[in-house]
Amino acid sequence: MDVTRRGFLQITGAAFMTSVMYEFAGQTAAMAAESGGAYKLVDTQETTTICCYCSGGCGTIVSTRNGELINIEGDPDHVINRGGLCSKGSSQFGVNSVYDDKTGERIINPNRVQKPMVRRAGKSEWEEISWDEAFDEIAGRIKKTRDENYEETADGVTVNRCEAIASFGAAALDNEEGYALQKLCRALGMTYIEHQARI
Repeated sequence: MDVTRRGFLQITGAAFMTSVMYEFAGQTAAMAAESGGAYKLVDTQETTTICCYCSGGCGTIVSTRNGELINIEGDPDHVINRGGLCSKGSSQFGVNSVYDDKTGERIINPNRVQKPMVRRAGKSEWEEISWDEAFDEIAGRIKKTRDENYEETADGVTVNRCEAIASFGAAALDNEEGYALQKLCRALGMTYIEHQARI
C-alpha cells in the first residue's frame, strides 16, 4: 500500500481526533482540588435581608452561626438583583469583619462604631452613651429647637412652620421608611426636606 505524505497526515490527524473524541465521550472522575477544611456555610442560619447602601433594594442572604456573621451574598431569588451585587453591596461583609494582616484570622472590624457616641461642646474626645440617652438627647434638642423657632403666622398668613430644622434623607431608606420620615417632618412643621438622590 503506497501512502503519500498527504495521506499519512490525513490518517494521523483522523486517528488523533478519534482518540480525543473518545476521551470526551466517556465519563471521567472530577479533578477537584482538595479542600483545606469544612465548607464555611455548614450549620449556618440563612436570613434574607436588603442591602444597606442605596435605595435600589437589592436582596441579600446573610449567614450566621451562633449569632456571628459568617457570610453575605446576593439573593438569587430576589426580583431586583437576582443574586448580583454591586461593588458596595459585595463589600458589606467588611463593615462587620476584616482579616488581620499578621494572623490571617477574621476579626471584628476595629473601626466599626457599635454604640452611640457624642462629642460634647468644647471637647475633642468622643464619649460612649447608651441608646436611651441618645434618643432622649435627640428628642430634647428637636423639641427645644422647634419650641423656640415655631411660627404660626407670617405677615398675617397662617404658616405653621419651623425653619430651624431640616431633614436630609438617605437613599438607603425604603418606601415605607421614607413615608414615615416625611410624615414626621411635616408634623414638626419642617419646610426644608431634602434627599441625597436629588443632589
